[in-house]
Amino acid sequence: MIHIGNAIVSLDVLEKRFACSLPACRGMCCVQGEAGAPLEDGEIPVLESIYPKVKACMTPEGVEVVEREGVFVIDRDGDRVTPLTGTEECVFACSENGMTVCAIEKACRRGETDFPKPISCHLYPVRITRYSDFEAVNYHRWDVCAGAPELGKERGTPLYVFLREALLRKYGAEWYAQLCVAAEYLEKKRRR
Repeated sequence: MIHIGNAIVSLDVLEKRFACSLPACRGMCCVQGEAGAPLEDGEIPVLESIYPKVKACMTPEGVEVVEREGVFVIDRDGDRVTPLTGTEECVFACSENGMTVCAIEKACRRGETDFPKPISCHLYPVRITRYSDFEAVNYHRWDVCAGAPELGKERGTPLYVFLREALLRKYGAEWYAQLCVAAEYLEKKRRR
């Protein structure tokens, strides 16, 4: 593990290869799971403010649930998460070219909002666990993403490089630069 700022980063984040393969998984991370996407406190007012713009990209069932429950619910662990529809998919899941995608991300790509999606989604397959004095940054393995490590190996893409934009968004440029230095050091050490 590596300590950068207030984060303890698993070596898997630096050493594992990963590249999302949407044609292989078809966006099942938005459909499967026990709860919706974890939300940070600051994301809730953002979701509430952009909802009118995102609504046009959502499914009727997703809209119905948000209109009834709001943009977040409290899950069984007491965390704020996006609600799920009756078919257990995220309310913001929608279809595009036969694949499940995020309506928030779709609205962002259209230029209707500058919020790309919740940071927990943007960072996936990295999951962050908060403790009183630090955050644990870990690689989460899920069978939904079974093809992504293989594609990452083919392309030679380390997980932290695949998640560059999301990690910059979460922790900033200085933190990410330190992560890159640590990754380069570990790579040199491994080659010796």
